[in-house]
Amino acid sequence: MAKNKEYLPWDASTLRAIRDSMETLNGSWKLSILLALKSGAKRFRQIARAVDGISDKMLSKELKNLETNLLVKQTVYNTFPPTVEYEMTEHADTLQEVMFALTKWGKLHRKKITQG
Repeated sequence: MAKNKEYLPWDASTLRAIRDSMETLNGSWKLSILLALKSGAKRFRQIARAVDGISDKMLSKELKNLETNLLVKQTVYNTFPPTVEYEMTEHADTLQEVMFALTKWGKLHRKKITQG
């Protein structure tokens, strides 16, 4: 281990916090959905087009899960037919540092495992 770095204590509360984070972002689609919403509010079809390969059923399920976790907000407009938009919440913005760290580690990891 490198010197002069701050390390998390490996205790039950640390592991619980990591598990909560992983469970919130778990799955093949949640990060792709959040990335699609990063540029602003979108309708269901727009998200479906931006997230290649996701079924309508899975997108609906994942959006509900992201709403439950306060990462996505659904707004229903009083139009006919009703207009529904989804957008990232301020709470989702707190993932910025996490995403940066995961990206950095993921690139390092991929490089390490592909070098043999």
